Parts: sequence; C-alpha cells; structure tokens
Amino acid sequence: MRKSCGDVAPEGGRVTAYVLFGSNLGDRRRSIEDGLAFLERGGVVWSARSSFYETEPIGFDDQPWFLNLAARGSVSVSPRALLALCKAAEEAAGRTGGVRFGPRPLDADILLYGEVELDLPDLVLPHPRLRERRFALIPLLEVEPDLRDFRDGQRYDAVLQRLDEGKKVAKSTTKGS
Repeated sequence: MRKSCGDVAPEGGRVTAYVLFGSNLGDRRRSIEDGLAFLERGGVVWSARSSFYETEPIGFDDQPWFLNLAARGSVSVSPRALLALCKAAEEAAGRTGGVRFGPRPLDADILLYGEVELDLPDLVLPHPRLRERRFALIPLLEVEPDLRDFRDGQRYDAVLQRLDEGKKVAKSTTKGS
C-alpha cells in the first residue's frame, strides 16, 4: 500500500507499523514500557518487541546513554494519527522541548508504516535516518530479521553490515533503568 497522504487510514483494516522507543532520563525501562502501554491503549496491537539495547548518543554526545527497543504492531489509524499517539506518549512521559537529539524521558519514532512512503513537514516515512542508525536497525532486525526496504528491495541486514557510524549498541543486561 503506497500512499502519499499521511491522513489516510489503512483501507480494509490494519497495517503493520514498526516503532522505535528510546529513553535516557529517569527510569528508562519504565518510560519505554509506559510508552508501549500508551500506544496500546490508543489501539496499537503489539505482536513483537525486541530486547532492550544500550546505545551511545548521536548528535549531542554530552548526555546519558539511551535505552532503546523496537516493536512491531498492527494499527488501524493513519500515519499522522499514529504520530500523534507517539507524541502524546512522549508528553505523558514528561518530554518537553529541548536540544535536538538531546536527552529525553521518552522518544517514540515511527520507523515504518506498511509500505507507505511520505515526505511531509512533520512526518517522513520510512524514517529518514533508519538506514543510517545502528541503534534503530539492530532492534528492528531482532523483531523482523528478513525485513527489506520496500522501495528498492534491499535487505536491512545488508544495510546494517555496511554501516559503521562509530557508536556503540549493545543488548542491555541490566534489569533496572
């Protein structure tokens, strides 16, 4: 399903979307779990989720490391409505404006929404930096190992193998924040 409008809900039911959650302030694990639950209350039906990953910050290095998790869900709302849910979850976690790529209690980014390609001022799909970020690709591939970019057929695991952004991403071994 390739659409150009972010306000159009899926025809005939539901579409698979992938969301990346991240947190580097407060109880990071709890913030991500609360974000998953918030989106679930908004109608997202989660079918898989990755492990938690400790990831080195990018773009603004003087901040705590992030905890990240990717999840696959089924949605019946438009891409913009899903974005609004993500933003509401971030606000519920206490996120306010700040430095771009800076510290935050919760970040919820739509990585993929079916085979929808959008380029709008407030939403670009697939996520514009997905193919550049190990911290997004590693958990995404844990959830969906054979995933391909629908635009060119390239496997995301092949993209990851060629990627060296120089930032560490490691499966989290801690139970706490």
